[in-house]
Amino acid sequence: MVQKTSKAHTPVTVDGLARDVATVLKSMGGSAHQAMVVDCVAAMKRQRGESVTSDLAARIVEVFEHYRDLFFRPFGEGSNRWALACDFA
Repeated sequence: MVQKTSKAHTPVTVDGLARDVATVLKSMGGSAHQAMVVDCVAAMKRQRGESVTSDLAARIVEVFEHYRDLFFRPFGEGSNRWALACDFA
């Protein structure tokens, strides 16, 4: 017998950058402007002694788009504000 689980109970596997983005959003109350997230993730990486490359902003936007079950735009698709889905906040 195959047991189905609801989406809310399905674990989401994320890469390190997505984890950093989620940590930043959570620390900011669950949502923030994209530029602020990029700045904070860059600061986190520097604190850990990691290099910050010039493509970080583009990679973070890719993370937002790729993990749409984790992140969404609370003000609609034209906005640069991102938030954590309530299941992950």
